[in-house]
Amino acid sequence: GLLLLTAALRVTAAARCPAPCVCDNLRAHVLCLNGSLMAIPDTIPELTKKLDLRGNSFMVIPAGAFLATPYLTHLDLQRCKVERLEEGAFRGLGRLIYLNLASNSIALLYQESLDGLSSLQQLILEGNRIEEIQLGAFGHLGSLTVLDLRANALVYLPDMVFQGLQVLRWLRLSHNALHVLGSEAFAALPALRRLSLDHNELQALPGEALAKLDGATRLDLGHNPITYVAEEALAMASLRHLFLDHASLQDVAPDAFARSPQLRVLDLRENQLQGLPPLAGAGGLARVSLDGNPLLCSCLLRPFHKWLARARVQAEGACAAPPALRGRSLDSLKPPEMRCGRLRPPPSPTTRPEQPRAAGSRQCPRGCVCSPNFHHGSCENRDLREIPRDFPGDTRLLDLRQNPFGTVPPDAFPGLKELVSLHLQSCSIRVLHPGALRGLESLVYLYLSDNHLSTLAAAAFEGAPQLAYLDLDHNALTRVPAGAFRLLPNLISLHLQHNAIGELAEGDLAGARGLRWLYLAGNAIRHIAPAALAPTKMLEKLQLEGNHLSEVPTAALRGLPALSELKLSQNPIKHMGHSVFLPVASSLQHLYLDNMGLERISPHAFTGLGPKIRSLYLESNKMSNIPDMSNFTGLEILNLQDVPFHCDCQLLPLHRWINKLNLRVGATCGSPAEARGLKVKLSTTFLTCPGWGRGEAGETNPNKTKAASKPSKKKRSEKSPARGFSKSRA
Repeated sequence: GLLLLTAALRVTAAARCPAPCVCDNLRAHVLCLNGSLMAIPDTIPELTKKLDLRGNSFMVIPAGAFLATPYLTHLDLQRCKVERLEEGAFRGLGRLIYLNLASNSIALLYQESLDGLSSLQQLILEGNRIEEIQLGAFGHLGSLTVLDLRANALVYLPDMVFQGLQVLRWLRLSHNALHVLGSEAFAALPALRRLSLDHNELQALPGEALAKLDGATRLDLGHNPITYVAEEALAMASLRHLFLDHASLQDVAPDAFARSPQLRVLDLRENQLQGLPPLAGAGGLARVSLDGNPLLCSCLLRPFHKWLARARVQAEGACAAPPALRGRSLDSLKPPEMRCGRLRPPPSPTTRPEQPRAAGSRQCPRGCVCSPNFHHGSCENRDLREIPRDFPGDTRLLDLRQNPFGTVPPDAFPGLKELVSLHLQSCSIRVLHPGALRGLESLVYLYLSDNHLSTLAAAAFEGAPQLAYLDLDHNALTRVPAGAFRLLPNLISLHLQHNAIGELAEGDLAGARGLRWLYLAGNAIRHIAPAALAPTKMLEKLQLEGNHLSEVPTAALRGLPALSELKLSQNPIKHMGHSVFLPVASSLQHLYLDNMGLERISPHAFTGLGPKIRSLYLESNKMSNIPDMSNFTGLEILNLQDVPFHCDCQLLPLHRWINKLNLRVGATCGSPAEARGLKVKLSTTFLTCPGWGRGEAGETNPNKTKAASKPSKKKRSEKSPARGFSKSRA
């Protein structure tokens, strides 16, 4: 009876498999890959355990989106253009152990965004644009062991932000922009064994925060601009592996690691160290890596060299000076060789300044809630007409959303020198007066979205020099607030989506020399001056989708050596000429050209682009052919859906190339009539083309006769997919 019931359920499941998905009922897997789904299908079989929805376009995951599939254990939502997780989005998924939300556009994790995931063990949020995590966001993830937040936009970690993660073992925070950590940021992680903080903006070793990690054995702090490790800076009782490579270290105190007695491996490669003192208290140390440092092997290095021998520590590194010893490894030196002539000792580092913490009183404005433990204040949606005052002096997050303030007067936030995050969304603000933020010397995040700002005076940002994230989307700005950014030398991310900006003029972004992410989607931009982006030499992401551009702004892209993502989707660009992306060809990785009505692409439009391109979006356009892209060997995503390809012999190179890719590209024939609706990959219209048989034998490009003359290489190419593609993406 049980077998019959199981069989019946499988038949029912098969009947309910939604298009365009593929259902494997024996293994309870459902795949809906790289499609055009705009919402989570509601006909997925109830017994599904693994659901793969990669490459769709959901934008928002609504509350209760997966209530119909309560048996899910694995859910993959990579590259689904998700911008928001509504509170309760994953409720009902109490069996889920793996959730992958990588490569989306999530900016904020709300308190209840991940509610209901009590069994979750791995959460992958890599490659989003998360700027802030609200307290309690991880409070329901008591089974989580791995949390991956790499490659987001985090600058600040507040106290207790990871509360609830009692069994977390690995926290990955690499490739963010962190430079402020609350002293209790890691206080709620008793089981953590590995912490990755490499590739951030930490200027000093965050010893106070790290001291809470009694059980951590590995700490990655490489690629941070840390210049000095002070006395007893690191107190981690179980730490065994410490990575401080590729930083800016100039000196290390003798007892810097005295309170980390289990330390075994110390990686100090590629710093600016001319030497080290004997490391007191590091009795368990077995290896120190100093390769890539300008080591001065004079008499000043003798104490360290002697200590290495006495403590039996293996040292890796070579002398940079004096000239007689240049290139000599440390372990080959003898003390008499390390002489002192006129050589000067290395300059003394400046000691890390102490940051005074104001105690602050415990007052709180009437009608508001102040949390002394978390240093938060909230007056959200209280129908307040004026900005309240008298918050505790140690407040770090202030939430004033959804109050009809109308204006923000000068000196609106007195006494809040420690404030890091200020929320003023949906406050009907029409005017931000000069000096409104005066005194907010620690402010990093400012949210002013969904207001009525039509203009901004440059002096409005006076007094907030640490501001790194400025959110001005959904206002009524008709131009970029020119001159304002000279007062914001640390600005990293600027959100100006969905305003009424008509052009980017020269000088608009003057002073924004550290800007990395510029969001301008949904404006009315028709023109970008050639020098408009010149001040933003560190720019990595430029999002211009949904504007009125009629051509690629090639001239404006010059001088952006770090640009890795360019979005031009939904602009009325009909023709694409020669070499339009050449100025950013050496850095560009992600290119969005979808939904533009694009009719013709020059054969040389992609000149300079090649192996670095990881994702290319060309879907929903009108061209019938595309240029040769056989050198795009690093592609992970290629979307050619809803393009009316003319499947004649001129398209044969594309047909052959697609057949060699291990990717789903969605390319479909629009003509001739006998091929309409067929996949380009499967169309039979190419069978009559000259050279058809020779090409199918393995020749990638029929114009390359040189390749055809080497059958041995040709034979190998038949058996292996194009370089850079993973079979798991099929």
